[in-house]
Amino acid sequence: MKTSFKSKSILLLSAIVIAGCSRKKDNFVSRNFHAVATEYNTLYNGYNVLEQGREDLNNNYQDNYWEILPIERMTVTDEVTLPGQSTNNNFAKAEEKAIKAIQKHGMNIKGKEKNPQIDEAYLLLGKARYFDQRFVPSMEAFNYILYKYPASDKINQAKIWREKTNLRLENDELAITNLKRLLFQEELKGQDLADASSMLAQAYINTKSLDSAITQLEIASNATKSNDERGRYKFIQGQLYNALQKPDSANMAFEKVIELNRKTPRIYMISAQIEKAKNFDYNSGNKMEFLELLTDLEENRENRPFLDKIYYQIAEYHKTNESDTIAASYYNKSLRTGSRDNMLNAMSYQNLGNMSFDKTEYKNAGAYYDSTMLNLKQNTKLFREIKRKRDNLDDVIFYEDVAVRNDSILSLVNMSNEERVTYFTDYTNKLKEKAEALKEEAETAKLIAEQTSKNKNTNINSRGLEKTSTFYFYNPVTVAYGKNEFLQNWGERQLQDNWRWSNKGGVSTNQNVNASELTSTKDSELFSPEFYISKIPVEQKAIDSLMKDRNFAYYQLGLIYKEKFKEYHLAKDKLLGLLKSNPEERLILPSKYNLYKIYELLGENGEAEIAKNDIITNYPDSRYAAILMNPNADLGEDENSPEYIYETLYKKFKDQDYANVIEQCDTYISRFEGEKIVPKFEFLKAVSKARLYGFESYNESINYIALNYPNSPEGAKAQDMLENVMPLLSKSEFQSNEGSKHFKAIYQFTDAENEEIDEFIKKLNEAVSKIEYFELSTSKDMYNENTILVVVHGLRSIQAANGFGELLKEKKQNINREYFGISSQNYQIVQIHKNLDEYLKSL
Repeated sequence: MKTSFKSKSILLLSAIVIAGCSRKKDNFVSRNFHAVATEYNTLYNGYNVLEQGREDLNNNYQDNYWEILPIERMTVTDEVTLPGQSTNNNFAKAEEKAIKAIQKHGMNIKGKEKNPQIDEAYLLLGKARYFDQRFVPSMEAFNYILYKYPASDKINQAKIWREKTNLRLENDELAITNLKRLLFQEELKGQDLADASSMLAQAYINTKSLDSAITQLEIASNATKSNDERGRYKFIQGQLYNALQKPDSANMAFEKVIELNRKTPRIYMISAQIEKAKNFDYNSGNKMEFLELLTDLEENRENRPFLDKIYYQIAEYHKTNESDTIAASYYNKSLRTGSRDNMLNAMSYQNLGNMSFDKTEYKNAGAYYDSTMLNLKQNTKLFREIKRKRDNLDDVIFYEDVAVRNDSILSLVNMSNEERVTYFTDYTNKLKEKAEALKEEAETAKLIAEQTSKNKNTNINSRGLEKTSTFYFYNPVTVAYGKNEFLQNWGERQLQDNWRWSNKGGVSTNQNVNASELTSTKDSELFSPEFYISKIPVEQKAIDSLMKDRNFAYYQLGLIYKEKFKEYHLAKDKLLGLLKSNPEERLILPSKYNLYKIYELLGENGEAEIAKNDIITNYPDSRYAAILMNPNADLGEDENSPEYIYETLYKKFKDQDYANVIEQCDTYISRFEGEKIVPKFEFLKAVSKARLYGFESYNESINYIALNYPNSPEGAKAQDMLENVMPLLSKSEFQSNEGSKHFKAIYQFTDAENEEIDEFIKKLNEAVSKIEYFELSTSKDMYNENTILVVVHGLRSIQAANGFGELLKEKKQNINREYFGISSQNYQIVQIHKNLDEYLKSL
């Protein structure tokens, strides 16, 4: 009975307390009940999930140490977050907790909030939205605190977070004004001072006021309670000093980061060491001590996660110290760490590419530049520079291959028969030795593999039990056997698609021996010198073709090295080699002129004067001689200049003299070989051939321009046309007349004299001028070399086009020549594909 009474008393008392804790009653019990429930339940849980979300942001954020670090680690995306969506579930939960605190524990009585924790709830709400990248709703929450709770102890935090949001909304000037006012009006201390000063520093960085940013970071690093933040602020200070070209001050800032040691994340300490290394003075600094420091960083086990950066910096040291071989090995070490720093990988690949290029290993350089671009963001300045260099390498690789191959073949051509026998005997003897060694290794590996297979690849584990290895590649002996078997059956192959094709074989003598022939021959032939000798060309026509291609390759290489890569010594060697090789007449003069320019650029004035006198003496009527004799004269409008000739040909093109334009273009393309205007002549020729011969000829010409002039504007335009225009022009099916609004009447003249056609056009124009209810006009269009089409434009239906003759009869015009009607779309197809006969048959 007593227990029952006590229970009832407790329930009654609880009911009285709960009733007294109404959100609508302003009393001591209600205020404290809801304040405690808000702080220690809802907000506590809300801040816990908010911190979990912030940790996720920090863990997923990848700092780019190649640029000035942002104050706050947070990736801002361009994706629009809709209401109800969230980038991180923790922030959504934190927002829910804040809203729950406001809705369930808010005590807004007579327009005044009685729960002292609700301002904290709005602060949590703003933070959750901020980290969820919903900056405008976040700003609303912070402004609400400033508007409704001016006496709140969180008012300064709300102001700081509002300015953080302004920075994210790119309102930098407004944030600077508000933060400076806050720091002036309020005596901030501790973390509030650190947060306000660091955000002001970020605003200054955004507006390029780096000096002011350094001052604010100094205040923030001294005021913050977090060593993580202190290490980051000091590191950013060092970066800013470097940006201002003050390496000594930068090193002092980085040294303070290093002194923090394990108090701050190790990445800051390592990066500070790296930045100090970048500032090392190679002229006055102690290189041995510097190398010892880098070596200590490399050997420290705690630095294993950062070996990519350390290896790269050691490589930079050796590259600056002109130890390219060691530098290359460390760049490769850095790449093999599997670094997530794409910029670091890109720089390693770029340096390796530059080293290969300097050694004239152009294929390797091209591969390294390809890898560089894969690690760079497209459309950045560095990406465009590498892409331009890589595109230029395509021509270098192609022409170097031609030059090396043809030189090798011609060297064999010039050997006596005895020299050839000696050369290939030595070569085949080496082949035999290699084949015998491989055979012995394969037999040994096969025996061991068979024995291992009988034993079932077993071994004994630590408990004395049999343990079976089932994976083939875990056994080095069987792997070796497999490799030898592959080499014996297939030879050396590159890692690429369709590797089994015979022409992918790796056997080569660097001479004129086709790999597809080698892989299909018997062993007896492979080891026979006569087999290789039989492949050497003997016909003079083939030999002349090899020499012509080799000389042209030398000429192109000379121009590429001179114009695109500024490698003047390489350019000089190629052009001198060309002139010693009995080149075609058309290559001699431009080669000598380019050599003259190269001598000037290299400061070899004596050689330049000799080259100049040679051109003036032996080629006095040439344009090059005119330039050398009067370098200040404007020869752009000279009737012999390429520009003047091009304009003349273009006028002929507009006059539809296509056959003459094509013939003249061929002449001038040969004459101006190597000059920038040649692709323009090629394009004019291509368009003229299109007008005369149709789509197939046009497509072939555009493809030729794209392949042979890829780095010119015309080449780029041709490539774009191949991808976007030619597929549309390739359609040769005639269209239905339904839906067409423009039609023509066509008079056809085959093998007619110009006087006859002009007389007809004159008569037709008189007739057309009298037809008032159509806006008609005429034109004279070439269809092919033998056919001219006289076209009447402006007809609005196929019936009007087909009945055009009746219109003339109404006007009593005596024009009785046969004609046909056609839509503008189909006329375009007829002119593009030259299929007029097909159209006439369809009528």
